[in-house]
Amino acid sequence: MVEPATIEAHASHVNRVLFSPDGQTLLSAGMDAAIRLWKAPGWSAAGELGGHEKSVNDLAFTPDGSHLVSGSTDGAVIVRTFPGDDVVASFRAHKKAVAAVAVAPDGKGLATASYDATVRLWTLPGGEEAATLRGHPRNVTCLAYARGGEVLLSGGAGDELFVWDPAAGEEVERLDGHRGAVMSLALAPDGGTLASSGYEGAVRLWSTAGWGLEREIDLGVKGQLPLAWAPDGDLLAVGSERKVALYRPADGEPVAETEVDAKGVYSLAFSPDGRHLAAASADKRVRVWEVAALTAGS
Repeated sequence: MVEPATIEAHASHVNRVLFSPDGQTLLSAGMDAAIRLWKAPGWSAAGELGGHEKSVNDLAFTPDGSHLVSGSTDGAVIVRTFPGDDVVASFRAHKKAVAAVAVAPDGKGLATASYDATVRLWTLPGGEEAATLRGHPRNVTCLAYARGGEVLLSGGAGDELFVWDPAAGEEVERLDGHRGAVMSLALAPDGGTLASSGYEGAVRLWSTAGWGLEREIDLGVKGQLPLAWAPDGDLLAVGSERKVALYRPADGEPVAETEVDAKGVYSLAFSPDGRHLAAASADKRVRVWEVAALTAGS
Protein backbone atom coordinates (compact mmCIF):
# COMPACT_ATOMS: atom_id res chain seq x y z
CA MET A 1 0.00 0.00 0.00
CA VAL A 2 1.28 3.47 -0.89
CA GLU A 3 1.52 5.60 2.23
CA PRO A 4 0.10 9.13 1.91
CA ALA A 5 1.06 12.32 3.66
CA THR A 6 -1.45 12.67 6.49
CA ILE A 7 -2.77 15.98 7.81
CA GLU A 8 -4.50 16.19 11.20
CA ALA A 9 -6.97 18.64 9.74
CA HIS A 10 -10.15 19.09 11.75
CA ALA A 11 -11.88 18.41 15.05
CA SER A 12 -14.52 16.27 13.32
CA HIS A 13 -15.26 14.80 9.89
CA VAL A 14 -13.55 16.42 6.91
CA ASN A 15 -16.26 17.05 4.32
CA ARG A 16 -14.40 18.62 1.41
CA VAL A 17 -10.94 19.09 -0.06
CA LEU A 18 -10.09 21.46 -2.88
CA PHE A 19 -6.90 22.82 -4.44
CA SER A 20 -6.66 26.49 -5.33
CA PRO A 21 -6.47 27.05 -9.11
CA ASP A 22 -2.79 28.02 -8.84
CA GLY A 23 -2.05 24.78 -6.98
CA GLN A 24 -0.28 26.54 -4.11
CA THR A 25 -2.93 25.85 -1.46
CA LEU A 26 -4.96 22.82 -0.42
CA LEU A 27 -8.19 23.72 1.37
CA SER A 28 -10.21 21.50 3.68
CA ALA A 29 -13.70 22.05 5.05
CA GLY A 30 -14.94 20.33 8.17
CA MET A 31 -17.91 19.48 10.27
CA ASP A 32 -16.29 21.71 12.91
CA ALA A 33 -17.40 24.77 10.86
CA ALA A 34 -13.82 25.61 9.84
CA ILE A 35 -12.09 26.00 6.49
CA ARG A 36 -8.37 25.34 6.81
CA LEU A 37 -5.53 26.12 4.41
CA TRP A 38 -2.47 23.94 3.80
CA LYS A 39 0.62 24.93 1.85
CA ALA A 40 1.28 22.77 -1.21
CA PRO A 41 3.44 20.81 -1.27
CA GLY A 42 4.59 20.07 2.26
CA TRP A 43 1.08 20.46 3.68
CA SER A 44 2.00 22.77 6.54
CA ALA A 45 -0.78 24.88 8.07
CA ALA A 46 -1.29 28.15 6.19
CA GLY A 47 -4.35 29.69 7.86
CA GLU A 48 -8.00 29.27 8.72
CA LEU A 49 -11.19 30.87 7.39
CA GLY A 50 -14.21 31.29 9.67
CA GLY A 51 -17.69 32.71 9.34
CA HIS A 52 -19.93 29.64 9.37
CA GLU A 53 -21.83 28.50 12.44
CA LYS A 54 -22.17 24.84 11.47
CA SER A 55 -20.56 22.20 9.25
CA VAL A 56 -18.96 23.49 6.03
CA ASN A 57 -20.13 21.07 3.35
CA ASP A 58 -18.73 22.36 0.06
CA LEU A 59 -16.23 24.76 -1.47
CA ALA A 60 -15.80 26.23 -4.96
CA PHE A 61 -13.48 28.76 -6.57
CA THR A 62 -14.27 31.20 -9.30
CA PRO A 63 -12.32 30.20 -12.44
CA ASP A 64 -9.70 32.91 -11.93
CA GLY A 65 -9.17 31.89 -8.31
CA SER A 66 -10.01 35.38 -7.01
CA HIS A 67 -13.03 34.33 -4.92
CA LEU A 68 -13.90 31.33 -2.77
CA VAL A 69 -17.50 30.22 -2.14
CA SER A 70 -18.48 28.05 0.83
CA GLY A 71 -21.80 26.45 1.76
CA SER A 72 -22.83 25.22 5.20
CA THR A 73 -25.37 23.26 7.21
CA ASP A 74 -26.34 26.62 8.72
CA GLY A 75 -28.00 27.39 5.35
CA ALA A 76 -25.53 30.17 4.60
CA VAL A 77 -23.22 30.85 1.69
CA ILE A 78 -20.13 33.01 2.07
CA VAL A 79 -18.29 34.58 -0.87
CA ARG A 80 -14.82 35.91 -0.02
CA THR A 81 -11.72 37.08 -1.80
CA PHE A 82 -8.84 34.65 -2.09
CA PRO A 83 -6.25 35.01 -0.93
CA GLY A 84 -7.13 37.69 1.57
CA ASP A 85 -10.41 36.57 3.20
CA ASP A 86 -12.39 39.76 2.61
CA VAL A 87 -16.08 38.74 2.77
CA VAL A 88 -17.86 40.06 -0.32
CA ALA A 89 -21.24 38.46 0.40
CA SER A 90 -22.76 36.38 3.18
CA PHE A 91 -26.37 35.32 2.86
CA ARG A 92 -28.92 32.73 3.92
CA ALA A 93 -29.24 30.70 0.73
CA HIS A 94 -31.59 27.97 1.96
CA LYS A 95 -33.79 27.18 4.95
CA LYS A 96 -31.97 23.85 5.32
CA ALA A 97 -28.38 22.75 4.85
CA VAL A 98 -26.45 23.83 1.78
CA ALA A 99 -25.05 20.55 0.48
CA ALA A 100 -23.29 21.75 -2.68
CA VAL A 101 -22.11 24.91 -4.43
CA ALA A 102 -20.99 25.31 -8.05
CA VAL A 103 -19.60 28.36 -9.82
CA ALA A 104 -20.52 28.93 -13.47
CA PRO A 105 -17.60 28.76 -15.94
CA ASP A 106 -17.85 32.51 -16.62
CA GLY A 107 -17.48 33.23 -12.91
CA LYS A 108 -20.64 35.34 -12.86
CA GLY A 109 -23.15 32.77 -11.62
CA LEU A 110 -23.48 30.48 -8.62
CA ALA A 111 -25.70 27.46 -8.04
CA THR A 112 -26.49 26.07 -4.59
CA ALA A 113 -28.18 22.78 -3.69
CA SER A 114 -29.95 22.01 -0.45
CA TYR A 115 -31.73 19.46 1.66
CA ASP A 116 -34.82 21.63 1.11
CA ALA A 117 -35.19 19.93 -2.32
CA THR A 118 -34.31 23.05 -4.31
CA VAL A 119 -31.48 24.37 -6.44
CA ARG A 120 -31.03 28.15 -6.36
CA LEU A 121 -29.15 30.43 -8.72
CA TRP A 122 -27.30 33.59 -7.67
CA THR A 123 -25.11 36.25 -9.21
CA LEU A 124 -21.46 36.64 -8.27
CA PRO A 125 -19.81 38.19 -6.46
CA GLY A 126 -22.73 39.92 -4.73
CA GLY A 127 -25.05 36.97 -4.19
CA GLU A 128 -28.29 38.36 -5.62
CA GLU A 129 -30.88 35.62 -6.14
CA ALA A 130 -31.69 34.89 -9.79
CA ALA A 131 -33.96 31.80 -9.72
CA THR A 132 -35.20 28.83 -7.71
CA LEU A 133 -35.30 25.46 -9.48
CA ARG A 134 -37.83 22.94 -8.22
CA GLY A 135 -38.48 19.33 -9.15
CA HIS A 136 -36.34 17.18 -6.90
CA PRO A 137 -38.48 15.11 -4.53
CA ARG A 138 -36.05 15.35 -1.61
CA ASN A 139 -32.46 16.34 -0.76
CA VAL A 140 -30.30 17.77 -3.54
CA THR A 141 -26.66 16.94 -2.84
CA CYS A 142 -24.49 17.54 -5.94
CA LEU A 143 -24.15 20.00 -8.82
CA ALA A 144 -22.12 20.44 -12.01
CA TYR A 145 -22.17 22.95 -14.84
CA ALA A 146 -21.62 21.63 -18.38
CA ARG A 147 -21.47 22.88 -21.98
CA GLY A 148 -19.63 26.01 -20.89
CA GLY A 149 -22.37 26.89 -18.42
CA GLU A 150 -25.29 26.49 -20.81
CA VAL A 151 -26.64 23.65 -18.65
CA LEU A 152 -26.58 22.80 -14.97
CA LEU A 153 -26.96 19.28 -13.62
CA SER A 154 -28.14 18.30 -10.16
CA GLY A 155 -28.54 15.03 -8.31
CA GLY A 156 -29.61 13.76 -4.92
CA ALA A 157 -32.21 11.55 -3.31
CA GLY A 158 -33.97 9.62 -6.04
CA ASP A 159 -32.20 8.05 -8.99
CA GLU A 160 -32.47 10.78 -11.63
CA LEU A 161 -30.12 13.48 -12.85
CA PHE A 162 -31.87 16.78 -13.52
CA VAL A 163 -30.66 18.88 -16.46
CA TRP A 164 -31.48 22.59 -16.21
CA ASP A 165 -31.21 25.63 -18.45
CA PRO A 166 -29.89 28.15 -15.91
CA ALA A 167 -30.49 31.14 -18.18
CA ALA A 168 -34.19 30.31 -18.48
CA GLY A 169 -34.50 28.79 -14.99
CA GLU A 170 -36.18 25.72 -16.46
CA GLU A 171 -35.76 21.95 -16.43
CA VAL A 172 -34.60 20.59 -19.79
CA GLU A 173 -34.65 16.83 -19.21
CA ARG A 174 -33.90 14.05 -16.76
CA LEU A 175 -31.33 11.28 -17.05
CA ASP A 176 -32.28 7.84 -15.74
CA GLY A 177 -29.99 4.96 -14.98
CA HIS A 178 -28.87 4.99 -11.37
CA ARG A 179 -30.57 2.62 -8.97
CA GLY A 180 -30.09 4.75 -5.89
CA ALA A 181 -29.41 8.31 -4.82
CA VAL A 182 -27.01 10.25 -7.03
CA MET A 183 -24.04 10.96 -4.76
CA SER A 184 -21.50 12.90 -6.84
CA LEU A 185 -21.11 14.70 -10.18
CA ALA A 186 -17.84 15.60 -11.91
CA LEU A 187 -17.24 17.12 -15.34
CA ALA A 188 -14.23 15.90 -17.34
CA PRO A 189 -11.56 18.55 -18.00
CA ASP A 190 -12.38 18.64 -21.73
CA GLY A 191 -16.08 19.11 -20.94
CA GLY A 192 -17.13 16.18 -23.10
CA THR A 193 -18.06 13.69 -20.38
CA LEU A 194 -19.95 13.95 -17.10
CA ALA A 195 -19.35 11.33 -14.41
CA SER A 196 -22.05 10.52 -11.88
CA SER A 197 -21.96 8.08 -8.99
CA GLY A 198 -24.94 6.34 -7.44
CA TYR A 199 -25.34 4.95 -3.96
CA GLU A 200 -25.98 1.54 -5.53
CA GLY A 201 -22.28 1.36 -6.41
CA ALA A 202 -22.01 2.44 -10.04
CA VAL A 203 -20.31 5.26 -11.88
CA ARG A 204 -21.97 6.33 -15.11
CA LEU A 205 -20.22 8.35 -17.82
CA TRP A 206 -22.48 10.56 -19.94
CA SER A 207 -21.71 12.39 -23.17
CA THR A 208 -22.47 16.07 -22.59
CA ALA A 209 -23.22 16.48 -26.32
CA GLY A 210 -26.49 14.55 -26.14
CA TRP A 211 -26.51 12.87 -22.71
CA GLY A 212 -26.03 9.41 -24.14
CA LEU A 213 -24.51 6.86 -21.78
CA GLU A 214 -20.89 6.20 -22.71
CA ARG A 215 -20.03 3.65 -20.05
CA GLU A 216 -20.98 2.24 -16.65
CA ILE A 217 -18.38 1.16 -14.11
CA ASP A 218 -19.52 -1.29 -11.45
CA LEU A 219 -17.61 -0.48 -8.28
CA GLY A 220 -18.85 -3.42 -6.27
CA VAL A 221 -19.40 -1.24 -3.21
CA LYS A 222 -22.18 1.08 -2.09
CA GLY A 223 -21.82 4.46 -0.45
CA GLN A 224 -21.18 8.15 -0.88
CA LEU A 225 -18.61 7.58 -3.69
CA PRO A 226 -17.02 11.01 -4.34
CA LEU A 227 -15.45 11.57 -7.78
CA ALA A 228 -12.53 13.58 -9.14
CA TRP A 229 -10.98 13.80 -12.62
CA ALA A 230 -7.26 14.07 -13.16
CA PRO A 231 -6.42 17.32 -15.01
CA ASP A 232 -5.50 15.45 -18.22
CA GLY A 233 -8.73 13.43 -18.10
CA ASP A 234 -6.89 10.09 -18.20
CA LEU A 235 -7.87 9.04 -14.67
CA LEU A 236 -11.05 9.16 -12.60
CA ALA A 237 -10.67 8.82 -8.83
CA VAL A 238 -13.49 7.27 -6.80
CA GLY A 239 -13.67 7.19 -3.01
CA SER A 240 -15.56 4.66 -0.91
CA GLU A 241 -15.49 3.23 2.58
CA ARG A 242 -11.82 2.59 3.44
CA LYS A 243 -10.61 2.86 -0.16
CA VAL A 244 -9.65 5.20 -2.98
CA ALA A 245 -9.49 3.73 -6.49
CA LEU A 246 -8.35 5.05 -9.86
CA TYR A 247 -10.06 4.09 -13.12
CA ARG A 248 -9.37 4.72 -16.81
CA PRO A 249 -12.47 6.47 -18.14
CA ALA A 250 -11.58 5.44 -21.70
CA ASP A 251 -12.33 1.77 -21.00
CA GLY A 252 -13.60 1.70 -17.41
CA GLU A 253 -10.72 -0.47 -16.24
CA PRO A 254 -9.22 -0.11 -12.76
CA VAL A 255 -5.70 1.31 -12.65
CA ALA A 256 -4.87 1.35 -8.93
CA GLU A 257 -6.39 1.37 -5.49
CA THR A 258 -5.19 2.15 -2.01
CA GLU A 259 -6.63 1.50 1.43
CA VAL A 260 -7.76 4.34 3.68
CA ASP A 261 -7.97 3.64 7.39
CA ALA A 262 -11.21 5.56 7.81
CA LYS A 263 -14.84 4.52 7.58
CA GLY A 264 -15.79 7.20 5.06
CA VAL A 265 -14.04 9.05 2.24
CA TYR A 266 -16.15 12.14 1.53
CA SER A 267 -14.26 14.17 -1.07
CA LEU A 268 -11.36 13.87 -3.53
CA ALA A 269 -9.32 16.48 -5.39
CA PHE A 270 -6.40 16.36 -7.82
CA SER A 271 -3.86 19.15 -7.77
CA PRO A 272 -3.92 21.30 -10.94
CA ASP A 273 -0.63 19.77 -12.12
CA GLY A 274 -1.96 16.24 -11.56
CA ARG A 275 0.87 15.28 -9.21
CA HIS A 276 -1.18 14.92 -6.04
CA LEU A 277 -4.53 13.43 -5.03
CA ALA A 278 -6.12 14.56 -1.75
CA ALA A 279 -8.90 12.85 0.18
CA ALA A 280 -11.19 14.09 2.96
CA SER A 281 -12.25 11.45 5.44
CA ALA A 282 -14.34 10.66 8.48
CA ASP A 283 -11.38 10.32 10.84
CA LYS A 284 -10.69 14.11 10.90
CA ARG A 285 -7.75 13.70 8.51
CA VAL A 286 -6.77 14.75 5.02
CA ARG A 287 -4.55 12.35 3.08
CA VAL A 288 -2.43 13.31 0.08
CA TRP A 289 -0.85 10.80 -2.30
CA GLU A 290 1.72 11.18 -5.05
CA VAL A 291 -0.27 10.04 -8.10
CA ALA A 292 2.84 8.61 -9.77
CA ALA A 293 3.37 6.33 -6.78
CA LEU A 294 -0.23 5.15 -6.88
CA THR A 295 -0.07 4.30 -10.57
CA ALA A 296 3.45 2.84 -10.67
CA GLY A 297 3.37 -0.45 -12.52
CA SER A 298 -0.08 0.09 -14.00
